[in-house]
Amino acid sequence: MKTISLALFAAMVVAGCAIGPNYSRPDVEVPPQYKEAGEWVVAQPRDAAPKGRWWEVFNDPVLNTLMPQVEVSNQNLRAAEARYRQARAAVASARSGLFPTLGGSADASRSRSGEGYSVAIDARWEIDVWGRIRRLVEAARAGEEASQADLEAALLSLQAELATNYFQLRVTDAQRNLFDDTVVAFQRNYDMTQNRYRAGVAARVDVVQAETQLLSAQAQAIELKATRAQLEHAIAVLIGKPPASFTLEPTKFQVRLPDVPPGVPSTLLERRPDIAAAERRMAADNARIGVAQAAYF
Repeated sequence: MKTISLALFAAMVVAGCAIGPNYSRPDVEVPPQYKEAGEWVVAQPRDAAPKGRWWEVFNDPVLNTLMPQVEVSNQNLRAAEARYRQARAAVASARSGLFPTLGGSADASRSRSGEGYSVAIDARWEIDVWGRIRRLVEAARAGEEASQADLEAALLSLQAELATNYFQLRVTDAQRNLFDDTVVAFQRNYDMTQNRYRAGVAARVDVVQAETQLLSAQAQAIELKATRAQLEHAIAVLIGKPPASFTLEPTKFQVRLPDVPPGVPSTLLERRPDIAAAERRMAADNARIGVAQAAYF
């Protein structure tokens, strides 16, 4: 009995250790101060800081209506959300290895000589002596955090893409209006040049030049029309609508540029969730080293 107690105690002590390196965020050596600037601060991760409804600073009612639909109907965002749920389930699956597993079976038979019944209960528990399961849980949790950051990055990227496409579409509308007026002016100039040529007060080269200007403006107007259709279709895909049934009518566009506070690029890097996702994946890979090393024991 004493031997069994000592064995159990030794197993519990060993179970407190885990094979493989413990993850710690890399330290970057920095000088005490920079000669180029009098004041500086150490960067701090702020990827979890709320982004808010940042698009409302442009004060565009159409954009304010389109933007919430990305979070509801975009298929790529739904896929990222599904991957996040999968990562959360992986954490629960990894943690289940820390607890005993119970199983059972039942059997019944009948013959001329009589009936027979049997019930069996099975219990198994893998003691995590070398920390393999704990490293699996650690890797799964880091993977979950990476998937969550991926989800935030996907949402932010889709919102930025929608805003970019929307403003490009409005700029294209303004260019189309300009070229429509240009085509009308070139058409008038072409007609006047033809009349002057018939009257003998203009050369043939003047007619050809006026016609070339008119055809060039018409071609650019057609190209702008195709560009607008492509941008409209891209917006439809981003908000999860069929492009064939989605239309954005031209409207008078007067964008109000927001005041951007001065800053440095590092403050933007602090808020990027894709950088946080990369760091969490490094932590997950670090934990998998312990899983691989524990396989030797």
